[in-house]
Amino acid sequence: MLIVAAAYQAASEHLGERCLPLESHNAADQQTGALGDLEITLVNDNKVITCYEMKMKRVTINDLNIAVQKISGKINKTGSKIDNYIFITTEPIDKDVEDYAATLYEKTGGIEMVILDCLSFLRHFLHLFHRLRMPFLEDYQRLVLAEPESAVNQALKEAFLALRQAVQTIEVDTDLDSKQD
Repeated sequence: MLIVAAAYQAASEHLGERCLPLESHNAADQQTGALGDLEITLVNDNKVITCYEMKMKRVTINDLNIAVQKISGKINKTGSKIDNYIFITTEPIDKDVEDYAATLYEKTGGIEMVILDCLSFLRHFLHLFHRLRMPFLEDYQRLVLAEPESAVNQALKEAFLALRQAVQTIEVDTDLDSKQD
């Protein structure tokens, strides 16, 4: 979730979109009133246009049906509808589940439902916005370090900072080598 939030923060100006403040990871969407784990709006609007649901397990047809129920409930309460509902998973994506998600566009009145794996999303973002990789890393670092120990353990925070420091050292060495040439 922090990767996607950092991506949107880094690219907000270019996209004209922003992510709403992150809700508690431990609270159910029903408790927070959120459609999913991360909600995206236009920069000057509070209407949610894209919703991300992060799963550290395989996305199932039941997960998709629950999302459709949440969307229907939100449309009935507020009258506004989102454009995209995106699942991001750390697990492989079953073809039958992916195919089922594609059928939901018509059933939801034009809401795109897709399932992406986390690494593919990150690769695509960094490819599309390669000039924003340092702002992305800075936003991601800020989000990771701000998370309580219960959400991101200290060992992961330290590993991220060590990797970040190694990358910066490599970049400095590369810059020095190119200047000497």
